[in-house]
Parts: sequence; C-alpha cells; structure tokens
Amino acid sequence: MLDSLRNIFTISDLRRRVLFTLAILAIYRFGSVIPTPGVNTAALAVLAEQMAGTMFGLYNMFSGGNLAQVTIFALGIMPYISASIILQLLTVVWPYLERLSKEGELGRRKITQYTRYGTLVLCGVQAMAIAFWLESQTDISGGLPLVDNPGWAFKAMVLLTLTTGTCFIMWLGEQITERGIGNGMSLIIFAGIVVNFPAGVLNTIDQMRTGQIGLIRMLILLIVMILIIGGVVFIERGQRRVAVQYAKRVVGRKMYGGTSTFIPLKVNTGGVIPVIFASSLLAFPATIAQLPMLQGGVGQWITDNMVNGMPLYYLLYMGGIIFFAYFYTAIIFNPDDVAENMRKYGGFVPGIRPGKRTAEYIDTILTRITLVGAIYLATVAVLPDLMIVGFQVDAIPFIGDSLDAVTPRFITDGLGITFYFGGTSLLIIVGVSMDTVQQVESQLLMRHYDGFMRKTRIKGRRG
Repeated sequence: MLDSLRNIFTISDLRRRVLFTLAILAIYRFGSVIPTPGVNTAALAVLAEQMAGTMFGLYNMFSGGNLAQVTIFALGIMPYISASIILQLLTVVWPYLERLSKEGELGRRKITQYTRYGTLVLCGVQAMAIAFWLESQTDISGGLPLVDNPGWAFKAMVLLTLTTGTCFIMWLGEQITERGIGNGMSLIIFAGIVVNFPAGVLNTIDQMRTGQIGLIRMLILLIVMILIIGGVVFIERGQRRVAVQYAKRVVGRKMYGGTSTFIPLKVNTGGVIPVIFASSLLAFPATIAQLPMLQGGVGQWITDNMVNGMPLYYLLYMGGIIFFAYFYTAIIFNPDDVAENMRKYGGFVPGIRPGKRTAEYIDTILTRITLVGAIYLATVAVLPDLMIVGFQVDAIPFIGDSLDAVTPRFITDGLGITFYFGGTSLLIIVGVSMDTVQQVESQLLMRHYDGFMRKTRIKGRRG
C-alpha cells in the first residue's frame, strides 16, 4: 500500500493528475462557503433542521450541504445528474436520441451538449423556485425572515448566482475527467459527502465521552460498518460472466475469430441510481405535506408515517429501490442489441442458438442477478437508518404489541448514534472510491509496463 502511494508521486504525469484533482476539489469546497447575497443565514440554519427529512434534505446531501446554507453552489451537481437521467430515459422513447447513442464519439458529444442545455433549463427553474420559496418563509425562529430585501432584484440575483455556480461545478467536473484522475462529477459528489465525516466522528467521540453511547454500542456500530462496507465492495465487484464463442472467419488470405470471451453482467447494474430515484420519490410526499393547505389531516398523517423508523416508509423505500433497479437496468442494458451484435460478428453462447434465443438467455440471467442486486441495494440503504433511528414496531397494526415484547431494544430504538452514515452516501462513497482506485491502479500498471518494454529493447540492441 505504501509502495503504491509512493509510486503515485514518483511518476510525474500521475502526480500531476492527482494534484490537479485535489486542487479542483479544493476550489469546489472553497466556493461552498460563499453565501448567496441577501439571505439571512441565521434563520436559514433553523429552517434546515426542520426540512431535514424532505426532498430538501436529499438535495442538500448531494450538494454537500450547500443547499442548506444557500451558497453559490446551492444547486450542486444535481441539475446535471437530473438532465443526464432524463436524456437516458428519452433515449428509449425518442428514435433520434437512440440513433445518436449508436453513432459513437460524435453522438456522445451531441448528447453531452443536449445534457448541458437541459442542465441550464433545470438550473433556471430550480433557482427561481428557491428564490420564491425563500421569500415565502417569513416566520422562522421567532419572526426572522429568510430574505432581507425581497423582490425581483433578489430573484434575479439568485437565478444568476445559482445557475452560474452549477455551470462552474459542471466545468470543474469535466476538467477532472479530462486532466485529472477519476470521474469528475462523481468525485464532486464524493467530496460533498465526505466533508461531513470529520464532524460526525467528533460528534460520536463527544457522545462516548459524555456517556450517551456505551462501549458495547460503539463496538456493534464498528462491526456492522465493517461488514456493510465489505459487503458493498464484494457485491459491487461481483459479476456473472456469460461465455461467448466466436467462429472462425476467412477474409482474403487471413483467418479471423476462433476466440473465446465472455459478457460481464454486473450484479448491481444500476449502481446507486435506483436508490436516488426511490429517495426522490419518497421525499416528494413529505415535501408536499409541508404546504399550508395540507397541514393537519392527510398532510399530518403523511408527515408522521413517511419518516425514518416508520414501517410504511421502509416498505415503500425498499419496494421503490427494487422496482427502479429493474427499470433502470432495462434502460441501460438491452439483451436484444447484445444478441444482435454477437450474431453480426459470428459470436454465440455455447449451447444457445444465436438471435432471439440468446437474447432470452441473457435476459433470464440478468433478471435473476438484478433481483440479488436490488435486494442488496435495499438492504444497504435501510440498514444504516435502522441503526440510527431504529424501527417503530408499535406502528404495525395488530402485531406491534406482541413484537415489541420480544424484540431487543437496540433494534426497535436504534443505536442512538447521530454519526453521518446513510445508505445512499455509503454506496456513493464506496463506488467512487473503487472506481478512482482502479483508475490509479491502471495508470500505475501502464507506467510499469512501458518501463519493462524499454529495458527489453535496450537489451535487444546490445545483443
């Protein structure tokens, strides 16, 4: 491990890429402390605590806490992610985008351009919505207004500031992808999440010092965290390999093919996208319930039941993750296209007829492993919340009392830990870390390979 780190800073090109990535991330974090002009930050801090369980809290996590402080990066990279997802969904139903996706590099650049235009539109809509929403909050923490001088000048300032901030973040992410190491957009989300870890660790240490958390609970937390992280790494690297045989072909005087390879089908094909979809969908009712016309009655019932710890919330959350895992996998992976490409180049799965039978075979395998991946995503997304806030057994009709009598208290009440350890953030952190480490490792292997070849050529000349 130490040798690998030393090699990173020994190779000049790799060292320059790593330092460039760190510098860009530092610029991003510097902009995260610059507030939007005209906003009362004291009143905003009070309101952020009240909106933690709504869509506001979800977007705030992806923006690295910028939304809660309404900084110049308040929208974060979420508009770009939303635009990318919308373009992916439209690729399935819009033939023009489907043709572009199959045109290689030129088509990819065109789709990227459309994604940027979509990002601008979403930024404008969301920035104006935030401006109107901030002006409507006039009674926070004893009558403190959120906006000092409301009006169209403030709305225009928010629109310009937040849209420019998101465009700048998008540019920073592209610079990391081209000149740094790793995926720029993913690393920006990663940096926004891990920046809260030191505060979480210090908070946990303070709780141990004051006796709020016992040693046994802390040991249980550490063991479960290690097991969850190990399970995430194991599943994320897991894949089902479908063997493919290519027949021999004679073109002119040369013979091609006759090789064996495989199609790697990942257990978690959709990545963290199903969790994001399900979280957004569940946060929407809680956000709507905050409207004044829905206070009390149905709105209060939604507010009480669609929160962490309630059985209905976990049931809908896990069901949504499983549904979107299948939905998103069906969008990004088409067995019919794979089977058709194999047939064109003379490839076949041993024992399976090319064409429709091959597509059905691949689809069957993909359906089975997607179920495993969906259950894994749902478990990882829910388990950390159960550790923190617990599970309200008494909210289950008819069986709540009997279960409460036999269920251990540390499960029903949670571990009482406020450590920043959410399922969505964990999946993002582990996934981005693995991807970045693999890219660094590939760079190291490539440099070592070049050095070996140079030595071989020198020896050949001397011989």
